Amino acid sequence: MRVVVTRRIDSDTINMLKEHADVTTWDSDLPPSREELIRLLGDADGALTLLTDRIDAELLDATPGLRAVSNLAVGYDNIDVEACTKRLVAACTTPDVLTRTTAEFTVALMFAVARQIVPAAIAAREGEWLTWYPFRFLGRDLEGATLGVVGLGRIGATVATLMQGFGMRVIYADERSESTEFESATVTDLLRRADVVTLHVPLTPETRLMIDDEALASMKPDALLINTARGGVIDTDALVRALERGRLGGVGLDVTDPEPLPVDHPLYGYERVTIVPHIASATSVTRHRMSSLAAQNLIAVLTGGDPPHCLNPEVLANA
Repeated sequence: MRVVVTRRIDSDTINMLKEHADVTTWDSDLPPSREELIRLLGDADGALTLLTDRIDAELLDATPGLRAVSNLAVGYDNIDVEACTKRLVAACTTPDVLTRTTAEFTVALMFAVARQIVPAAIAAREGEWLTWYPFRFLGRDLEGATLGVVGLGRIGATVATLMQGFGMRVIYADERSESTEFESATVTDLLRRADVVTLHVPLTPETRLMIDDEALASMKPDALLINTARGGVIDTDALVRALERGRLGGVGLDVTDPEPLPVDHPLYGYERVTIVPHIASATSVTRHRMSSLAAQNLIAVLTGGDPPHCLNPEVLANA
């Protein structure tokens, strides 16, 4: 068997895979191009992929020997699961292991935006700390404020619990959830009421660009917007227009659309916008757990076992 790993990852995971298959690794921190990806997977039985690798019908038709794709991520908007199922390719992901880490980062980003930590740190580094300033870098208290959680899945629910512990009132919008721990609201009502809005929905046709001009206009003028979900949930151009009009007290983005965001993008021009390069799950322990779980998924499928997290388990019966 031949397995391809489409990015440079930890050696422990590579060695785990080598116990069961010949392993080819794309030895770079940057993703392969589309053409390179197709060539790389040409005769592979399995692939350990990242969010930057588009797995669709075109690629699957060009790689007919592929039996399993395991995403090193909880999200899978880069994978056409229907196309995989039609071609009997198991599509797997790595949920659960990054829930707490991503939630903790969301809380950290929320506080960083609320308390202007990044602008203040930059000012100190650039020599602008000349005295104690009584009315500079004034942030806002989160205790007593209303947190609106859009998407009450594993991560969203953990963020809600953590921030409730900091004294925030929590409301959520998620038709899939029947939680009675927090107050339920429609997205429209949540955006209108929340002092802080945090996004935790998967990127689907229904959620793509859900935070558009109308949504942003309905938020409180000084509300904070936090996104650690997927960049495409926010209409980037609409966000720029809202900031130009002086709306929103602060924005924290771990994900953007496009991603990465070009260095000359206008969002970088706003001091109240904090942008980081998709690092919400970036702790050593969590990333090792993710890569290990991705490998376990592949090994299970290719050896006739049951993968821990398969999106289309129906194909396993025909494997």
